[in-house]
This record gives sequence, structure tokens and C-alpha cells, in this order.
Amino acid sequence: METKHRCAWCEKDYLYRNYHDNEWGKPVYDDATLFEFLILETFQAGLSWYTVLAKRENFRSAFDHFDWNKIAQYPEEKMAALAEYSGIIRNKLKIKATVTNAQAFIKIQEEFGTFSKYIWGFVDGKPIDNTPKAMADVKATTEISDILSKDLKKRGFKFVGSTVVYAHMQATGMVNDHVINCFTRNK
Repeated sequence: METKHRCAWCEKDYLYRNYHDNEWGKPVYDDATLFEFLILETFQAGLSWYTVLAKRENFRSAFDHFDWNKIAQYPEEKMAALAEYSGIIRNKLKIKATVTNAQAFIKIQEEFGTFSKYIWGFVDGKPIDNTPKAMADVKATTEISDILSKDLKKRGFKFVGSTVVYAHMQATGMVNDHVINCFTRNK
């Protein structure tokens, strides 16, 4: 039986392995998936990604399948209801930030045509391959994530510090941080 070598962080259980094998680090160019990951990453701030991933389906349902046009219009009553829903992370500041971020997301689409054109412009439209030998070689932030974080903040986004932005870049394949012996590295 063949053993698949994976990045060490994903060996906790099937949920993590499935996410790693099928999503993490694969280049994403569609706005819907980019927005979903951006919102999920902002909820991760200060928490583990596993906590968010385990509640992902609840987030999808609670936030209208990440329809940024609907989210941008959420009234106070909807945000209050979300803060009471135990299926998601009930941080009122992050819920409010989701509405603010949806509004900022729409403005970027209006300016650039798509959010994808905007965000991928920070890496010249193609993934950066970091070729880490071990997870210890993977950084939490980079110069590009610092620049992108500052630009997002300038445009009104919340909970988009450099660490959150770098995690988003990894998740959406803007950077390839799969370790060199990971079987998904060159897929």
C-alpha cells in the first residue's frame, strides 16, 4: 500500500486531510471562492483554522452562501441573530467586519472588474513557489502579505492583518507552501 506524504499540519483527521488534499494551495481565480476564503480567514484570526473549517458549512448557511451582495446589506437585526447562532464563531466584531468587508469587496470589483484581478495582481497573476523542505520553513507573513494587508486596510477591510492575509494567500494558491515531499505539491 502506497503511503501519501503530506504537509505535517494536516494529519489531525480526515477533515484536515481532505481540505489539504483537495483545496489548500490550489490556485483560485473566481471571486466567489476568494470571498469565502477571505471571510473564513478573518474569522480564524486568533483561532485555529480547524475551528473554522469544522464550522464551514454552518458559515455558508448563516452567511447566505457568501453572497457578498446580500451580506453588504445585512441590517443590525441580521448581525445580532448571527451573534446568537452557535454554529459559527459568534464574535460580534468579526460579524460586523464581514459586512464591512463585503462592501469593500464590491468596491474593488467595481474598480478592477473582479476581486481576482486585484488580489492576483500582487503576485503578477501566478503562484509564488516557496519550496519549503519542512513546515518550519513556512513563514507566517511575507513582504507581499504585508503590502497586501496594508492595501486591504486602506480600502476599508477589517481583520486582515498580514498573518490572516498570508493564510488567505496559501489557501487560495497565491503561494505554494506545500513541503517538497508532499504528494499534492505539483498537482
